[in-house]
Amino acid sequence: QVQLQESGPGLVKPSQTLSLTCTVSGVSITANSNYWAWIRQPPGKGLEWVGAIGYSGSTYYSPSLKSRTSISRDTSKNRFTLQLSSVTPEDTAVYYCAGKFGSRGLGSTNRQDYDFWGRGTQVTVSS
Repeated sequence: QVQLQESGPGLVKPSQTLSLTCTVSGVSITANSNYWAWIRQPPGKGLEWVGAIGYSGSTYYSPSLKSRTSISRDTSKNRFTLQLSSVTPEDTAVYYCAGKFGSRGLGSTNRQDYDFWGRGTQVTVSS
């Protein structure tokens, strides 16, 4: 059974860097053709795709967030990490990690386009 678990601080101050980790169990993040994504949902809004890292380590970012986003992985711990710099209150959201087989629809925000989802973690940006 594949499980994803987000972890990280729930409160970040403006201008600081948000850092979240997604720990994956039940499948290797380096398994062929698997892709691992970060998706967020601001309060009262729809899902927004943040970025992803592929099984080979290639990274993909939302054009609107690319300048502030970095996604990396620790294969020894089977987890991947999101870092979002220079945060503002507009970055307040529930952050989800998700996984899928194959790259088709990778930038999608439709839940059915992903095979696995974490439960999500609330991150609030406030001083």
